[in-house]
Amino acid sequence: MAIQEGDVIRLNYIGRIEGEIFDTTIEAEAEEAGIKNPKKEYAPIVVRVGSNHVIPGLDEALVGKEIGEDYEAEVSAEKGFGPHDPKLVESVSTNNFREKPKPGMRVQTGEREGVVVNVVGKRAVIDFNHPLAGQTLTYTFNIEGIVEDVEEKAQGFIKLFSGRDMDLVFADGVLTVTLPAGINYDKRWTMSRGVVVYQIFEYLEEVKEVVFVESFKRPELPKEEPVEVAAEEPAEAAAEEPAKEPAKEPAKKPAKKTAKKQAEE
Repeated sequence: MAIQEGDVIRLNYIGRIEGEIFDTTIEAEAEEAGIKNPKKEYAPIVVRVGSNHVIPGLDEALVGKEIGEDYEAEVSAEKGFGPHDPKLVESVSTNNFREKPKPGMRVQTGEREGVVVNVVGKRAVIDFNHPLAGQTLTYTFNIEGIVEDVEEKAQGFIKLFSGRDMDLVFADGVLTVTLPAGINYDKRWTMSRGVVVYQIFEYLEEVKEVVFVESFKRPELPKEEPVEVAAEEPAEAAAEEPAKEPAKEPAKKPAKKTAKKQAEE
């Protein structure tokens, strides 16, 4: 069965630049290439074909392919991460940095992220282009199957844009998503939340309402450690000890007689 535009699929891929792997969904490949990210979950991604869920060149290559077959596609810079734009290379004062800038350092100004490519005197040159801009890419990929389940589709869209798996339930047209604790401190989620809702309504006609639920559990109090009480000695042991004599009160000294008293005597 050939894949068509609009199908939601499970996709495995390996992306290369001049034969070197820069991204993959396959853990063994990432480990062998020395790019494994311990915080990343390696698994097929869920994408909707024709919706730019992957770069345009790869998205186009998915159409007409068969499930379970291995394919390869070459992607030009224009259909990859874009051409390298010289206007996005800027020079700024080193006084704007909290620490001394050096080539290779990643920096962020507002919503833009770039990398320091050179430092000349008191000026740092920052490239705000995508790190892969201007590069020709090669992808090998395999379509594992078509996704039909609404919950799996929604979960796939959420993870694609937020990078997280979330507990969710779909019933009677309502998709209820339980948000992880502390999610509001996640900048990526803050920026992608609206996109996630749009994608769900745009591509999942079955969903009539999206409900986000925040749940807070009362923290457990630390358990009190039991107080250790010294055990009483057995009566037999106490009997073996010699009886102690009661302490004697010190003898009272006779009171001194006054001169008047002595005269009377």
